[in-house]
Amino acid sequence: MECTVSWTGATGARSGMGFMAETGSGHALMMDGPPDAAVPEMGGQNLAPRPMELLLAGTGGCAAYDLVLSLKSNRYDVRGCTVKLSSERAATNPKVFTRIHMHFTVTGQAVPAAAVERAIALSREKYCSASIMLGKTAEITTSFEIQEP
Repeated sequence: MECTVSWTGATGARSGMGFMAETGSGHALMMDGPPDAAVPEMGGQNLAPRPMELLLAGTGGCAAYDLVLSLKSNRYDVRGCTVKLSSERAATNPKVFTRIHMHFTVTGQAVPAAAVERAIALSREKYCSASIMLGKTAEITTSFEIQEP
């Protein structure tokens, strides 16, 4: 897996803290920092997600992917899945994630709670590389609800 990250302000004077990532799969995404009122040229322009937000989003995507794949593989009628992540970070550098909670909402017809619970456990324990990696510094908790369409 490869990725190239380039500072978008490198072509002129120090113009913010925006970065573009080009992934090995051929996709691009932007990252930016928050504005810095005290030193504007050192801050971002708030034009894109922060890098740590993308790390959290990637973890949610990884876990949701595992959940949907597991339920569909077992032939459950899954019609939707969202995961809301909330996190806490250390107060001092490095400001690693210290707590992450993932709340899954699965929409489907007659999807058993035990199947959702098992799929989440398999993701956390075996398949989701992102959450397993972040679990080295963060306490990760989960919850879920099932909604009928």
